[in-house]
Amino acid sequence: MVERCTGVEPGFVDQFVELHRVAYRAAFAVVGIRADAEDMAQEALARALVRWRKVEAYAPAWVARVATNLALDRVRANGRQRPAAVPKPADPMWEQRRDLVEALRGLPVRQREAVVLRYVVDLPEADVAAAMGCSVGTVKSSTSRGLDALRARLGVRWVVE
Repeated sequence: MVERCTGVEPGFVDQFVELHRVAYRAAFAVVGIRADAEDMAQEALARALVRWRKVEAYAPAWVARVATNLALDRVRANGRQRPAAVPKPADPMWEQRRDLVEALRGLPVRQREAVVLRYVVDLPEADVAAAMGCSVGTVKSSTSRGLDALRARLGVRWVVE
């Protein structure tokens, strides 16, 4: 269906399935709700298509970053809408996911982006650097500082070694 659209970049069509997987995975790691993660993945891909020539070289990292930011925005918005009684989701990982999102929110933007792109989306350091517009050394130091802050907040059991 995507291939029949006029004006769609061939490179985008070729990478669509992989980009969708990356965007969905990034969003789901933050929100934990499949339908919401799907919506965010679609939005991230729509934004990528509009900017394709600018982001093609580092598309997976860029899409992951956009999906993560959309997911964090959704979590923030839901946090501001405090209903009287919030039913606990059936997802057994809900509490851990909520704690992780709260801890990620507390990180500076660059550290949060580096940690999410590197460990949630599982991108190589070079791709993370391209998406963030910085050097690999900056990615390494931002990731290290971010993981240290997460360890301090969540405890060692949570954070990768």
